[in-house]
Amino acid sequence: MSTRTFEETMLCVHDVEGWMSFDQAERLYRVAAGAPAGGTIVEIGSFRGRSTIVLGSAAPVDVAIIAIDPHAGNDRGPGEYNGFERAAATDHDVFKANIAAAGLTSRVRHVRAFSSDAHHEVPGDLSVLYIDGAHRYSPARTDIREWGRRVAPGGTMLIHDSFSSVGVTFAIMRELMLGRTFRFVGRSRSLAEYRADLRPTTGGRAANAFRQLLQLGWFSKNLLIKVLLSLKLGKVLHKATGRQPEWPY
Repeated sequence: MSTRTFEETMLCVHDVEGWMSFDQAERLYRVAAGAPAGGTIVEIGSFRGRSTIVLGSAAPVDVAIIAIDPHAGNDRGPGEYNGFERAAATDHDVFKANIAAAGLTSRVRHVRAFSSDAHHEVPGDLSVLYIDGAHRYSPARTDIREWGRRVAPGGTMLIHDSFSSVGVTFAIMRELMLGRTFRFVGRSRSLAEYRADLRPTTGGRAANAFRQLLQLGWFSKNLLIKVLLSLKLGKVLHKATGRQPEWPY
């Protein structure tokens, strides 16, 4: 049984900084709440703990929760790829404080390491894998491939910034578009959900690829928004849509 309702969880993370919308948190909560007894949830990329708190609040009490984040100052956020060591040290302190404030210090095990170096810290198969780590193509692909192999049959993998980040999207296309294991379930904005229960038939794989290809229209829209924002042309978007533009996530 979850330790908090979804409504209580959203109140808990209201002031916690991070790139996770309401509908994404709802999907993450639902998947974590459905983790089997004695299972393991792994999060790659915790930042200041917003998604970690959602996982820790939703998962049944006998499910292990492991948060992997080196807080090293690389891939910290949009456009923040390297050179943010001082900010990352603050992120680490704030992460610990936020987890403590949520009453999850004994519930969540934090592994301060790069995901590629953390496999030995996590025993057994995974019930749920949430990837929100490095967004460049090579490390994103490695996370999907190497950690994805550890998801138990019928388990769930969620990937943030899917069909939004170029690196993450290309990694998905390479590893999952024509894959044999993960079925695309759906997405909440850029949070894509995959289930390790894909039918091992040509038709099943083709249908799965087609459902993912349909997301590329949304991906193209996100690229256009990012280009316009990077060129300081947000006013153009504001006039076209009537809404204040934000970085797509």
